[in-house]
Amino acid sequence: MSKMSNNNKRNRSIPGLIRRVSMRLSISIILIGICVGLGVGCRRNLPESRQSKAEAAPAIATTTVESREVGRQLRLPGELRAWQEVALSPKVTAFIRRMEVDRGAAVRTGQVLARLDAPELSARRTEEEAKTGAAKLRQSEAEAHARSLRAQRLEAEARLASAMATWQRLKLAAATPGVVSGNELEIAQRRVEAEQARLEAFRENEQAAQTQVRSLVQIEIAALASLSSALASEDYLRITAPFSGRITERFSHPGSLATTGQPLFRLEQVSKLRLVVNLPEAEIGTIQPGLEVAFNVPAFPGREFKARLARVAGALDPQTRSMPVELDVENRDEALSPGMFPQIIWPAKRPQPSLVVPVTAVAVTTERTFVVRIRNNMVEWVNVKRGISISLDGKDYVEVFGDLAPGEKIAVRGTDELRQGTVIGG
Repeated sequence: MSKMSNNNKRNRSIPGLIRRVSMRLSISIILIGICVGLGVGCRRNLPESRQSKAEAAPAIATTTVESREVGRQLRLPGELRAWQEVALSPKVTAFIRRMEVDRGAAVRTGQVLARLDAPELSARRTEEEAKTGAAKLRQSEAEAHARSLRAQRLEAEARLASAMATWQRLKLAAATPGVVSGNELEIAQRRVEAEQARLEAFRENEQAAQTQVRSLVQIEIAALASLSSALASEDYLRITAPFSGRITERFSHPGSLATTGQPLFRLEQVSKLRLVVNLPEAEIGTIQPGLEVAFNVPAFPGREFKARLARVAGALDPQTRSMPVELDVENRDEALSPGMFPQIIWPAKRPQPSLVVPVTAVAVTTERTFVVRIRNNMVEWVNVKRGISISLDGKDYVEVFGDLAPGEKIAVRGTDELRQGTVIGG
């Protein structure tokens, strides 16, 4: 019984304990609110100087935009090509009689490189020579006949003149009755008419002879042209060098049949070379007429060669987005060879000064690239495009393009944490 009474007493005391704890918590919350209110009031009553210092504008490190001559050296691959090159092929089908040169031989302009045999060409030349001789003979005979007819014409003219003179004298004498009979006068007149007819016949014969001579002259000209063609075809049996250079390839041997379009040699001029470089699109602005560049080749380590810019394609390759340019290389000692792949040291220099800023001054976000300009102690974001990176006075700078001017103040460290319109301290 005693134990049950004790449990009942404890059960009755629990609600009272809960009420006492709730009252104490309420008192604590009230006290905390009072303290917070007193703290806010105390802060509002701080001296004005302390408050202004707490809210002072932030100070940042700044620098200025500089205008500098921007240049660097690019290392670009290139290719050396022959100044001139040609595959030498016969113009007629013939057998190779003799090869005068071989691979690696240095040749001069007009030098015979190979001799061919084609009997049908020799036969054609003989036939054309005979035709030409016959045409000349016929022309000579026609000219002699024309000269004979001319002489006969001149004789007929003289005889006509004599007959005319006789007829005129008789006609004058007949004016006196009884001096000349009428029959004699008529005979003289008929003789004049006969001589006139003979002279006209000689003239027509002479004209026909002259026409024949002109026709034979044309025949002889045609025969000479055919003979010249035959002789030229025989000249095709000699393969000669169109320019001085070096034989870099030989494709045939004596006794083989050479046909048109089948190359016998490859000739390349190597005393002067073309250096072809594909310049990236971003560097096209660095092209300057007469620019001299240096290059080297693996075959001669440590030796530097020179080339001068000569020709620019003027259009980009749509696949590589680069522009082919050609430079001339003097190769008098023939140390360099076509087909080499040199390394070119290209001086990429802007034609005019560029604006440069420290690399850290350019901020890049997903939306924009900008620098933080300070104008009237206020932050401004200026959109820019990056150019090439350079080193000036041992520091890293970058070329920028945008609405900037030399001497303008910018933040050394560009960041989007410096919001536009923010007022900063000095």
